Amino acid sequence: MLDFSRQYAALRQELLAAITAVCDSQRFILGPEVAGFEAAVAVACGPVGVQLHAIACASGTDALWLALAASGIGDCPGTPRSGGGDAVITSPFSFFATASSILRAGARPVFADIDPRTFNLSPSSVAEVLASPSGESIKAILPVHLYGQCADWDAFEQLRHDHRGLLLIEDAAQAFGATWTTPGQPPRPAGSLGDAAAFSFYPTKNLAAMGDAGLVTTCGAQIAARARSLRGHGMTRRYYHDEVGWNSRMDDLQAAVLNVRLRYIDQWNHQRRALAARYDQLFGEAGLVAESTADGVVLPYNDPSATPVFHQYVIRAPHRDALRAALAEQQIGSEIYYPVPIHLQAALKELGYKQGDFPEAERAAAEVLALPIYPELRDDEQQTVVAAIRRFYA
Repeated sequence: MLDFSRQYAALRQELLAAITAVCDSQRFILGPEVAGFEAAVAVACGPVGVQLHAIACASGTDALWLALAASGIGDCPGTPRSGGGDAVITSPFSFFATASSILRAGARPVFADIDPRTFNLSPSSVAEVLASPSGESIKAILPVHLYGQCADWDAFEQLRHDHRGLLLIEDAAQAFGATWTTPGQPPRPAGSLGDAAAFSFYPTKNLAAMGDAGLVTTCGAQIAARARSLRGHGMTRRYYHDEVGWNSRMDDLQAAVLNVRLRYIDQWNHQRRALAARYDQLFGEAGLVAESTADGVVLPYNDPSATPVFHQYVIRAPHRDALRAALAEQQIGSEIYYPVPIHLQAALKELGYKQGDFPEAERAAAEVLALPIYPELRDDEQQTVVAAIRRFYA
């Protein structure tokens, strides 16, 4: 699925120099490299004419929790209770941290189904939840920009307009550099769309650290200030704790790596889009493309308003598990993101959801298959992947 060595070989000297500089400085936690990375991200993800705040933290999961807690969602330990009834609507088709972070913030995850084309949270399904009796407790919507494509932000902003007081929090863990374009407006980067957003820099991400790292973005100065406090044990002054926070600080070694790689992210995202287009072409030439898995392979759908980064290239595949086994026999990597929807995970059974509650998410879990995609992937390797899939269906 990934070959980290190719990118490392190209950047080895720059990365080692950056790491050595941190070692020589002996400043390892929230030092100048972290401050520089925060400033650079605020520029890279900032909307036109608006100041964006960036708060680096220890992981993408922590970033989700910080974005929620700093926005006043849930009952963060040690803070005045908000009634204990906050609920957040999100997608059942995502990584588990999307939902577990809501619970960690002291709120309750409420699921709505996905759009079968984009795999992102469906605005119409969210509208149904908001119109139901349980909609009264909803404080926020947490859409996921899954696989690197922004959710339908115009629709979610309309829902916020219709239900005043709702917060919009982005799970942008897979979408650094993706944008959303509202008609008549310039493109807006992921991370600048909602009240707050969370990024992950896990090593498999399109912008990757050499370990765990994450970041919160927000245009709200109060949210930013609280996120900075919460990531450092609730301190606004050293050893003066205003509330109970957590230890979620980014290492300067990770920030140094990210500062190097941030210089290349636009180029890499462009290469990812080109690789996705090449896959589309190869599948078309192989005669495998169909509108549904009843007739063949369903390729990724690009929303006309979104510019994706193709963190993953995900097809819907007939006989998915058998295809994956056949690819593995030929030493071709693939992955299933995600085989079990969150609402069916054993850890969340007390939420009361059951099989059949979200049919689109459940169908996606049975059909999706992610194929190799990273900037250094070669054309002959893509041809090998598609040729193997063609042989399987032949």
